[in-house]
Amino acid sequence: MQLYYSPGACSLSPHIALREAGLPFELKKVDIRTKKLEGGGDFTQINAKGYVPALRLDGGEVLTEGAVIVQYIADQRPASGLAPKPGTLERYRLEEWLAFVGSEIHKSFGPLFNPSISSDWRAGLTATLAKRFDWLDPQLRHRSYLLGESFTVADGYLFTVLGWARHVGIDLGKWPALAAYLQRIGGRPKVIEALRAEGLAQ
Repeated sequence: MQLYYSPGACSLSPHIALREAGLPFELKKVDIRTKKLEGGGDFTQINAKGYVPALRLDGGEVLTEGAVIVQYIADQRPASGLAPKPGTLERYRLEEWLAFVGSEIHKSFGPLFNPSISSDWRAGLTATLAKRFDWLDPQLRHRSYLLGESFTVADGYLFTVLGWARHVGIDLGKWPALAAYLQRIGGRPKVIEALRAEGLAQ
């Protein structure tokens, strides 16, 4: 498999999942501004949407959209525990978390990286994220991971987007359970491997 990624982008989530699952894969770096592959090539020939992540499977097919990709990865190694068994209520809980992180947190962070957004828009997005964090923080006060005491692909996704807070001036210290969660996930050996591979950690 080949994972098309940009350092620190949402593609970090499937990168973490691949390492946690112990699956063989190759990293393909993408400049998401120019849509060019490292070493040459047009990324839009891989994913016409023009953004990461994209996962090229061994048969040549390409999957896009992070929440789908991480579930595919988890299902290749069911014993890893990265996702509950399909069809179970716990699997739908996982999908519930993936949807929440994607629609309520990820999408609010994205525009904050645009230096040209207005101060009013920035303030509104920051206020929206604060409300989401106000709800999320107590969810993590008495459990280690989103689904309880087992790490899943939803945790890799939440870790990825929470990591953007410091880049946009949001102090997670206001939400101690979230800050502790970020530190806890960031200490996992496979997460550290992924961060180092993307040049995000020493």
